[in-house]
Amino acid sequence: MTDTALTADQPVRDHGVLLTDAAADKVKSLLAAEGRDDLRLRVAVQPGGCSGLIYQLYFDERYLDGDRTVDFDGVEVIVDEMSIPYLDGATIDFKDTIAEQGFTIDNPNAAGSCACGDSFH
Repeated sequence: MTDTALTADQPVRDHGVLLTDAAADKVKSLLAAEGRDDLRLRVAVQPGGCSGLIYQLYFDERYLDGDRTVDFDGVEVIVDEMSIPYLDGATIDFKDTIAEQGFTIDNPNAAGSCACGDSFH
């Protein structure tokens, strides 16, 4: 397990995932609303969906063997060892506009996705 304090504007990341300031702010507000300060944002890739792989984005209180962590201005992002190759270079953002609302993942490793956008390959 590595604990490296970085901000979103620093290019070197232990697990290759970048969390934008907007996403970090939203995570902080969600955790504050829950009254929790013991949770981290876990990002993973699992088999599933019509294109073969799906993203998982959820709060977790655990550290597992092989996890890599990076702190983004007080938000700890965890990626498991098996997901790192699929997520290296990915950016997690949060949008709150009339056209889009929610977390988005821009992943340069995704060759394509299904029509619904829930899975990729």
